[in-house]
Amino acid sequence: MVSAVFHPPAALVPEAAPSAPAPRPAPAAATAAPAPASSVKAPGYDWRGLWLRVIPPVLGLALLIGIWALIASTSGSSIPSPAETWTQAVEVFSDPFYRKGPNDQGVGWNVLMSLQRVALGFGLAALVGIPAGFMIGRFTFLSRMFNPLISLLRPVSPLAWLPIGLLVFKGANPAAIWTIFICSIWPMIINTAVGVQRVPQDYMNVARVLQLSEWKIVTKILFPAVLPYMLTGVRLAVGTAWLVIVAAEMLTGGVGIGFWVWDEWNNLNVKNIIIAIFVIGIVGLVLEFALIKLATAFTFEEVKS
Repeated sequence: MVSAVFHPPAALVPEAAPSAPAPRPAPAAATAAPAPASSVKAPGYDWRGLWLRVIPPVLGLALLIGIWALIASTSGSSIPSPAETWTQAVEVFSDPFYRKGPNDQGVGWNVLMSLQRVALGFGLAALVGIPAGFMIGRFTFLSRMFNPLISLLRPVSPLAWLPIGLLVFKGANPAAIWTIFICSIWPMIINTAVGVQRVPQDYMNVARVLQLSEWKIVTKILFPAVLPYMLTGVRLAVGTAWLVIVAAEMLTGGVGIGFWVWDEWNNLNVKNIIIAIFVIGIVGLVLEFALIKLATAFTFEEVKS
């Protein structure tokens, strides 16, 4: 009996796996390649940030002083030079709070009196204007009722209200406060009402479903949403009030930065008038900066001027 041996086909015979190449030995002492010199940031001061933040304002101020010096040199003695004005400013601010009579006081007292009038008029305008803005924005009937009146009275120059204040209040100081009040109230009413009207309707639908009271709707829904608009109105109102008080004090007299400017003009002291212009601008800049910081703190976002 012959035994047969079975040989499987070649296709079924598994081929031997090729042997993997042996790994190359790592270098004994491998060192990292040095980074290009351009990608290495040398520690030090951020000169580019200094250029973008500091240099442009300095150049603008230098341009202003240069134009001022050019005008002063070509106009003879009518316009004082920057150097002469600086010398006078040092003398003025050496004693800014002197008192030599009811109409002869230092520039510090005049600025404080103007700020006091602005604070009173603006505070009264805020007490009236912000609630009125909420009501006008909240109720359509009131919006249709007061919008024509606001459109009629808002374009009126604030100084046009000064004679009405003198007639009603019989005094220069309350008349100036009245003028600040009437010019400050419109930005707060308009911006607050616009903010209320732009609250998403979904928020109000949720409040209706939850049957929230009107007080909770105002405090929990409307006020947080309207706050950025309201602060914008406050910024506009303060800027307008500081502009108007100078003109109002020129007409009413008494103690104030506006009266100080007019009194120095009557004395033909142009140096003090230029100093007062810079004082008015610096105070307005400080007020604007303070309100920007206040708005940033309450709205948690950067507010641009």
